[in-house]
Amino acid sequence: MQLRNIALAAAAFSLAASPVVAQAAFDRANAPVEGESELAGGTSLLLALLGVAAVVGGIIVVAADDDDSPASP
Repeated sequence: MQLRNIALAAAAFSLAASPVVAQAAFDRANAPVEGESELAGGTSLLLALLGVAAVVGGIIVVAADDDDSPASP
């Protein structure tokens, strides 16, 4: 019974400590940056245009006059 409790405690400790060990093992360094991206200022404009297009498309879908009534009486 004592060995079972020790094994259970060791398993719980290893599960709790595994994220810390994984984080320490794969510490990555940043890559050097030589220049700025050419799209640095256009990203927010692109997202704004996509948002406006999504809103307009949603309004068109909702406002469309689809006649979904059945053909047979």
